[in-house]
Amino acid sequence: MSSEHPLLRIRAEVVEEVVEFTLVELSQACNATPAQLAALVAEGVLAPAGQTGDDWRFAGTALRRARLALRLARDLELNPPALALVLDMLDEITSLRARLARQHRP
Repeated sequence: MSSEHPLLRIRAEVVEEVVEFTLVELSQACNATPAQLAALVAEGVLAPAGQTGDDWRFAGTALRRARLALRLARDLELNPPALALVLDMLDEITSLRARLARQHRP
């Protein structure tokens, strides 16, 4: 008999850094519109390779960042400039925590 609750399900996706997404693929994976993602690119939240939307290629790591950005925008009602600032601050916190952890290793 399984100890798993019948209503509890965990959804996990592993996306390697070597995976690349087009704008359309990333928008589908994030359940967002290409225009929403283009706004994130314009604010520097996402940094694709390529010159225009048709040429953009996003690293696999952009999926997590885009989903986080879209969730924060929705939940906190942030506009793209505010979202860019919040994500920069979260990146800085992550960096500082890693640095602190390295300093406290024996």
